[in-house]
Amino acid sequence: MIETPLERAVQRAGGQTALAKALNKKQAHIWGWINRDKKVPAEQVIPIEKITGVPRYELRPDIYPPEEYKKAS
Repeated sequence: MIETPLERAVQRAGGQTALAKALNKKQAHIWGWINRDKKVPAEQVIPIEKITGVPRYELRPDIYPPEEYKKAS
């Protein structure tokens, strides 16, 4: 199975519980984003990027188009 950017962020954070704690959320929120919502809430993209290093344009390309952020790098 292909790993999503959110799943990669979870792995880098040390698991769902660790990411939830870093975001001041419950583990159930992270689970829901992965299994139910299939995306990171917009307000959590930048914090997750800062915590894990997974780029915002990978976490939510619909909000942060990759072209804009790759040019700025």
